[in-house]
Amino acid sequence: MNVLLIGSGGREHALAAALVKSPQIDRLFVAPGNPGTAKIAENVALDAADFDAVIAFCRVQGIGFVVIGPEQPLVEGLVDALEAAGIKAFGPSKAAARLEGSKGFTKDLCAKYNIPTGAYERFTDRAKALAYVREKGAPIVVKADGLAAGKGVVVAMTLDEAERAVDSLFAGAFGSAGAEAVIEEYLDGEEASFFALCDGERALAFASAQDHKRVDEGDRGPNTGGMGAYSPAPVVTPEVGARVMKEIIEPTVAAMRAEGCPFKGVLFAGLMIGKDGPKLIEFNTRFGDPECQVMMARLEDDLLGLLLACAEGNLPDEVQLSHKTALTVVLAAQGYPGTPKKGGRIDNIEEAEKIPGVSVTHAGTKMENGQLVANGGRVLNVIALADSVAEAQALAYRGVDAIDFPDGFCRRDIGWRAIGR
Repeated sequence: MNVLLIGSGGREHALAAALVKSPQIDRLFVAPGNPGTAKIAENVALDAADFDAVIAFCRVQGIGFVVIGPEQPLVEGLVDALEAAGIKAFGPSKAAARLEGSKGFTKDLCAKYNIPTGAYERFTDRAKALAYVREKGAPIVVKADGLAAGKGVVVAMTLDEAERAVDSLFAGAFGSAGAEAVIEEYLDGEEASFFALCDGERALAFASAQDHKRVDEGDRGPNTGGMGAYSPAPVVTPEVGARVMKEIIEPTVAAMRAEGCPFKGVLFAGLMIGKDGPKLIEFNTRFGDPECQVMMARLEDDLLGLLLACAEGNLPDEVQLSHKTALTVVLAAQGYPGTPKKGGRIDNIEEAEKIPGVSVTHAGTKMENGQLVANGGRVLNVIALADSVAEAQALAYRGVDAIDFPDGFCRRDIGWRAIGR
């Protein structure tokens, strides 16, 4: 089978590395890909927003299956366009992708079907939003309703911070994504990510992970797309995982089916695990980044077979994962999550990958006159697989220190919650 993978980041490099291991695969194309995917697959200059061009490419190259990495093409309906053209794809329909595309839609669904989440209100009026924030007080969470590249969320610990977040959102900081605000109760506990594969009828638990969103050590500073992650998350015990499936994932799959938009693909639940058990913070409808990188490092199954099963409606009963821990550290460019410094030289990735148990995925790089340089905020993911979080952490930082990237920085405490348990 010829397969097309859509995307260009670290998640897509990790997916490509897992897909090429499949005995079912003949050729793997990545659009647009990056210098990392170029070493293991065929990069193609395709714009995922141009559905006609994607379909034409699939027909010319005899593509049997399309795997969509990022959220934007899903929310815009690429799966619908491909399926209308008779091309199988992994990911939800446009209607089902609203679980990520609209935080208000998800909150309303949770309210209707009694799925545990924090109290909330939706606002299109700045004055009413500010009045609500003042009535509720801090801490409180202010979110842009739509897609904002992981940056449309402010966890405001003071009333002043909450008011500034509302003002910023309605002043257009997130464009059309911020036309509506969702203001939520602050949930206390420990955050974790939980992933389930879905075929429209059933859901299969895939893996748990824990991400580190804040840019600075000790979970301080502004939110980012993620500075590191590890899998599995110790806070997601077998008992917690069973509750997540029973109380959040399975009711959501049933709710989406009842609403006439069955969910196929991967359902990524951002959770807060507190004294009352797990509550949903929000859904994403794709593999997380950098969570995907650590989950793929643990995967011992045929990824292509699993993704095809989601599309074809015949999920297996379980997923084969290593019992080891995978941990990834994000190497970011100076200035991130603001304006990152682009063009910085990167050398010695191959030295890091010589360390047993270490691999590196490209997240924001490009080749310039034969030299690898930074071309984004999050630039590289250094991944380690070991017997414990502490061992994986030590191994990952050995990998980080082997890479020569003077314009880069990273957090030095990825995995701290698990190690300090």
